[in-house]
Amino acid sequence: MNIKEIFALSIDALRERKTRSALTIMMVVVGSSLMVALNGMTAGFSNFINFQFSKLAPNILFVTSAQSEGGGDPFGGGPPPAPKITLNEAVVSRIRSLPFVSDVIPSYQAGITLEAGGKKADTTVFSIDPQKLYVIAPTIEFVEGSSIRQNDPSAILLSDRVANPPGENTPFAVVGQTIRATYTFVDPDTGKQESESRSFVVSGIMEPTGNPTIDSAVVFNRITGNAMLQKAGKYDAILVAAESGEFVDAVEEEIRRLYGNDIGITTPEAILETINEFIAGFSSFTTSIALVALLVGAVGIITTLYTSVTERIREIGTMKAIGAQNSFILVLFLSEALTIGIIGATAGMGVGVMGGYVLIAGFASQDPSSQNMTPVFLPQDMGTVWGLSVGLSVLAGMYPAWRASRTPPIVALRRE
Repeated sequence: MNIKEIFALSIDALRERKTRSALTIMMVVVGSSLMVALNGMTAGFSNFINFQFSKLAPNILFVTSAQSEGGGDPFGGGPPPAPKITLNEAVVSRIRSLPFVSDVIPSYQAGITLEAGGKKADTTVFSIDPQKLYVIAPTIEFVEGSSIRQNDPSAILLSDRVANPPGENTPFAVVGQTIRATYTFVDPDTGKQESESRSFVVSGIMEPTGNPTIDSAVVFNRITGNAMLQKAGKYDAILVAAESGEFVDAVEEEIRRLYGNDIGITTPEAILETINEFIAGFSSFTTSIALVALLVGAVGIITTLYTSVTERIREIGTMKAIGAQNSFILVLFLSEALTIGIIGATAGMGVGVMGGYVLIAGFASQDPSSQNMTPVFLPQDMGTVWGLSVGLSVLAGMYPAWRASRTPPIVALRRE
């Protein structure tokens, strides 16, 4: 009897037990589709992050002041730890003089409350020379009618997320509209809570850039920021632009040589590396969950075939009595396991692809900034999942098939 006839007998045996076979195949489908969907979602998320970071200037270093150890109450009741070094104009000038540095952009940052048309919104202000936005985010674009008025203390730029809050039907503010910004702080002399408010005119609205610092903030010039945010010339961060991306490491070494660990330095490459490490860990975790589901399917195959051997014991005895060899019985039952694996794994590929799009759509509905993210199904990943699913199915059928092949014909024929 050839392989084709053996598979025909296997399919007939599965048809005789339709409900049980369908449930067993469904277990394989669940495990394989879950692996495909999660792998596709993870690969899509990774591609989306890489694409977003490709919009950032690769030559930018983010410099902040490291915090002193033991400077605050560990229970949060005291003042925050004092910075180890004050970022001021002297630090800016010193960094600007380093080799391979093309620009140094100091900034003030703080949380503020905006009021416009009876609405309020809490956001972050990123106070820099507005023209320097092109250095930080070279691909930045503005909506029609926008203008950058860097020397105008009353001009403010809004990110698209602030101007058009997600989930809202009407914009928070439009170009040309007057809004009021309020900064709340604690007076260091009196210890009382004070506030500083100013009116601004929206001179422009920034399209999403992929830079989280810009995409969730508002921007006004540095002079206004220093006065309104009570900074007294002490910068919150300094953005250092190297001459090109290849000089980033050299510039970082020079800054470290000057300030050691008293200063914090972050680069887009380091952030991307950290995110990719997180994605890799998340991928391993989700894959292990899917693998457990696939193992459950394997257990179902063992149960189905073991039960099948018990129910068909007389059939096995009859086949042996008319000359069937142990190897034939073994191959017959293994082919049933293989058929279950092939059907389940193949169906799982299709279900997994659809599931990947469903998962991404659900994720995008929660975070509008990820609406352009799509799952990525790599052929090698899908081939691996398919092979693993089929392989586990065959492996799960080994013991029941071996048991069937080793059953003595006399014993089988006597079984009622």
